[in-house]
Amino acid sequence: MQEFHHDRARALLEHAEQVASAEQVQQAVRRVADELNQRFGNPDEQAFPLVLGVMGGAVVFTGNVLPQLDFPLEFDYIHVTRYGDEDQGGQVVWKVIPRQSVAGKTIIVLDDILDEGETLAQVKQRLLDMGAKEVIIAVFADKDLGRKKPVQADIVGLSLPNRFVVGFGMDVYGYWRNLPALWAISPEDLKAAQP
Repeated sequence: MQEFHHDRARALLEHAEQVASAEQVQQAVRRVADELNQRFGNPDEQAFPLVLGVMGGAVVFTGNVLPQLDFPLEFDYIHVTRYGDEDQGGQVVWKVIPRQSVAGKTIIVLDDILDEGETLAQVKQRLLDMGAKEVIIAVFADKDLGRKKPVQADIVGLSLPNRFVVGFGMDVYGYWRNLPALWAISPEDLKAAQP
């Protein structure tokens, strides 16, 4: 595979359209944190949840939302990859499973975006099969595909149009996860920059 040069990575943003400002991104994070705090901030709760960040896209979202949660929690991460036909869902391969037992626990899965939903649907089912009491999916963004998805997020920070979006953990060819705002890149620019 030929090397993806920095000028090509920068060129991807030349015609990109901002779909959410850095302030809107932070408001979305606060929205998710507020909903989680309302749900789990009750001091009478007997067991506190296990929060699982989905690597690597959710690393930025997870790092921003965790300090805003005001209840005791356990934290771990999972890493899943999808292989095969994207349209048919492919096969989800777990690179990292939770290091501790999920049995009997309430699990909060933090992810950057609910796109097609196939991967998160399989993650939720696997955690339930492992004995989780309940699985709550909290996503930074939900992409509006105009059709029903195999899983719905319980908590959503913001809704995005059905476009290719980068920033705040979401990448293009491995770049631009570090952007504080969200940018939509056109299919033409994506194709032109393809490594």
